[in-house]
Amino acid sequence: MTDYIIRATAADGQVRAFAAVTREMVETAREFHNASPVATAALGRLLTAGAMMGVMMKGEKDLLTLRIECQGPIEGLIVTANAAGDVKGYAFNPDVMLPANEQGKLDVGGALDLGVLSVIKDIGLKEPYIGQTILMTSEIAEDLTYYYANSEQIPSSVALGVLMNKDNTVRQAGGFIIQLLPGATDEMIDMLEKRLGEITSITSLLDAGKTPEEILEYLLGDFGLEILDKLPTRFHCDCTKDRVEKALISVGRKELQEMIDDGKTVECGCQFCNKVYTFDVEELKDMLAKAIRP
Repeated sequence: MTDYIIRATAADGQVRAFAAVTREMVETAREFHNASPVATAALGRLLTAGAMMGVMMKGEKDLLTLRIECQGPIEGLIVTANAAGDVKGYAFNPDVMLPANEQGKLDVGGALDLGVLSVIKDIGLKEPYIGQTILMTSEIAEDLTYYYANSEQIPSSVALGVLMNKDNTVRQAGGFIIQLLPGATDEMIDMLEKRLGEITSITSLLDAGKTPEEILEYLLGDFGLEILDKLPTRFHCDCTKDRVEKALISVGRKELQEMIDDGKTVECGCQFCNKVYTFDVEELKDMLAKAIRP
């Protein structure tokens, strides 16, 4: 597997950790949406986070949605993920172009600007769990760190990164999430903070050839790192023509009849993968019959 997630613990259960390499996932998203470099970086960071947060869920049918609504020119982002490591997402404005920031890097913070991050977990309860936080830096990793501390009361360190080639393809992508569990000692926390402070960026580690295992070993090797799982992850859209048909039926008989009366083929596109499904008038008539049927 090229893209994968490592799940691990350390310090006798005081720490849980996830690390991922997601280059193919982010490149697939870039290709689907023909995204600009800064849009690819923003979406890639959120996809990477979604993949790791998705595998934290326990149920096979559990779904995670990360949604950013913002004032910046990218307008917003949405990512959904499941517990199997499948993830999909899109930027509201994938064409956004901005000059580099003061550090000479892709200006993800400028693309997002002010906004709100929502974390929605559908885990089979009557209502989904929804947590929200304002964007503190709009760099996504720091915003998720803030979300975990304030909405879930879990001290966390989140690192996410996307590095682009000069031809605007994805060179490296990945990240990690390290979380302190109840019982973590002050001494262990101090040592971990020091080690985290030694990292320049996640993409520099990946570009130096470090694997997710090696990154966690570097961060947590002194704390008795125990790797539990190696899980595949990918950009995967589960749209089908049948599902789109059901969505069209749900719009109502009046709207379907108007489409039929128009006499033209209807095209419906998937926002996640940009695949287009077409329905001719005869198919629309079949849908209307299904909508009328008790």
